[in-house]
Amino acid sequence: MTLMNVLVDFAQTGRVGPLHCGMPLTEAEDLLGQGRPHPAHVMKGPDIDGYPYSWGGLKLDVTQRAVSGIWIHLWPGSTAKLPSLVLPESESFEATVLREELVTALDDAGCEHYVNDTLTFGQQSSILTRPSDVCAVFSLPGRDNHVPHRDRYYLGVMHKHTA
Repeated sequence: MTLMNVLVDFAQTGRVGPLHCGMPLTEAEDLLGQGRPHPAHVMKGPDIDGYPYSWGGLKLDVTQRAVSGIWIHLWPGSTAKLPSLVLPESESFEATVLREELVTALDDAGCEHYVNDTLTFGQQSSILTRPSDVCAVFSLPGRDNHVPHRDRYYLGVMHKHTA
């Protein structure tokens, strides 16, 4: 299993392994272990909505104690971590994914996608996949991103939200 496999599967299905929007947070924590709650949960308690629990580069938004959003965060030019449930046998991985590489992988897998006009502006571009409505956001590298091509777009985040 590679990072690209995880990203393409997420784009096609809207799921990250067994994780999906609508599942109870307790079920997700049974699979992943206890996540690191956002400070708002610590201050206001577990019933506050819209704040993520995180496991390295994986974040789950929670509303009414159910998963309402799934995020995979990448840091181009560095390494990142995902739980072994998401990326088996990999404590950390190279987190640099070029836009062209992901688009080619989606095309090869037959995953329909189109430009997301809402999140495409300035030095950022975005695509949405069909039928799963997963959003991928790309940007030009920042000053602190150590990447080989400063003029190309890199994946920063992929996410899905419930309606």
